[in-house]
Amino acid sequence: MTAPIPRPQAAVVGLVSAAVALASGHLLAGVLSPRSSPLLAVGNTAIDLTPAPVKDFAIRIFGTADKSALLIGMALVIGALAVAGGLLSRRAPWPGVILIGAFGLLGIAAVAVRPDFAPAALLAPLAAPVTGIWAFLTLHRAVSADEAGTRPDRRRFLTTSVSLAASAGVAGAVGAFAGSGTGADESRRLAGARIPPVTPPPPGADFTGSGGVPFLTPNRNFYRIDTALSVPQLRAEDWRLRLHGMVDRELDLGYEDLLRRGLIIRTITLACVSNEVGGDLISTAEFHGVPVRDLLLEAGVRPGAQQLFTTSADGFDTGTPLDVLLEADRDAMLAVGMNGEPLPFEHGFPVRMVVPGLYGYVSATKWLVDAEVTTFDRRHYWEKRGWAKQAPVKTQSRIDRPRPRSSVPAGPVTVAGVAWAQHTGIDRVEVRVDGGPWREAELATDVGRDTWRMWRVTFHLPPGQHVVECRATDRAGRTQTGNRQPVLPDGATGWHSVVFGCAG
Repeated sequence: MTAPIPRPQAAVVGLVSAAVALASGHLLAGVLSPRSSPLLAVGNTAIDLTPAPVKDFAIRIFGTADKSALLIGMALVIGALAVAGGLLSRRAPWPGVILIGAFGLLGIAAVAVRPDFAPAALLAPLAAPVTGIWAFLTLHRAVSADEAGTRPDRRRFLTTSVSLAASAGVAGAVGAFAGSGTGADESRRLAGARIPPVTPPPPGADFTGSGGVPFLTPNRNFYRIDTALSVPQLRAEDWRLRLHGMVDRELDLGYEDLLRRGLIIRTITLACVSNEVGGDLISTAEFHGVPVRDLLLEAGVRPGAQQLFTTSADGFDTGTPLDVLLEADRDAMLAVGMNGEPLPFEHGFPVRMVVPGLYGYVSATKWLVDAEVTTFDRRHYWEKRGWAKQAPVKTQSRIDRPRPRSSVPAGPVTVAGVAWAQHTGIDRVEVRVDGGPWREAELATDVGRDTWRMWRVTFHLPPGQHVVECRATDRAGRTQTGNRQPVLPDGATGWHSVVFGCAG
């Protein structure tokens, strides 16, 4: 029996081989189909299979960085298993080979079950284990002793390891570049000439000077919650939408077909159903798009139809009630522009859905490619995972200043925040300190019932710790409840409160 490989070298064999496998799969996926990358496919499948409470926990802890956290976690797990595979293979390569093969099968299965699967997508996950096993055997031979027990030159092993690791890095980078090099950037740049400049909010609509957030959220700061580990890179010239199902006339639309219909411009606040009380998964932008109602009337909705079932380029789907979309004053749209520029890729370029007054998971399909008029019998992505089928946005308010656990000077203390009741509008915001009487806050200029509204009020407070709470009342006379409810199944409720200190 030959002497076992030293542990440090065995760990390197496992790590480098795993890197080669992942990089080769990512390279081929970048050339053929970016979403067929084994790492991304396994990650996307993990997202799909994760129970709703676990997803809610991840969003609550990591917010919009939840996908980065998942990828980092996957990398750590894969690294640990790669090291284990190397250590188990100190005397013979077969444990590591079997482990790489098993992970290869996992990658193949993950790609095969994706909603947007095509047979050619299997080439990337097939290439990953083949190259990984080759790298593992190559490195194992380079560091193993011969029958006489003689170790090969360490420099040879080091050179081979560095060469393979560098090759993996280059392959991964080329794969990432190839995946994004579809001409989508140029397509978006050219589309910018068709989007009118953003309209500044009216005077008095923005209380940023009082410590609140800007009325319009810059695109780079607009919250993003979706299921896509890799952002689809679509060209406007290639984009098509099929509107079909329970309609009299199917529509097959391209990007130019939409623009020829003329764009409407609406300022709309969007909110995520996973937004906790006081959370920041809510943003406001000026959107440019084509009314969904016009397209539905053009297609002719048949009796008995109940929802518009929309599908994204990455396979995500959702269902939006037709009675909402057909409201003459709802302004639901297929958006092509956001804050004076084409939609950012992260927010759905070329086309996404925007529906005022509904949480995004039942209305805001990004990278939209298919729309089917159907009944509620068809269940959408989040409904299958325990969320409600219909989800109107609830009346809520949030305190932005003072910040939690901050310290401010005693005396006049300005409390400021935002309130929202999309498609109903905010009528009143009340604030109280330390359980005292409610005081009505000053409201910013009203921009519209589909946007949030800033508020502020000043209290004279002594030194010490204080608790401030807020509640909003919408134009229908409904005051938000103080009863705490978690985000599942249709959005959180409760009054937001902030504990802070006043220094004497």
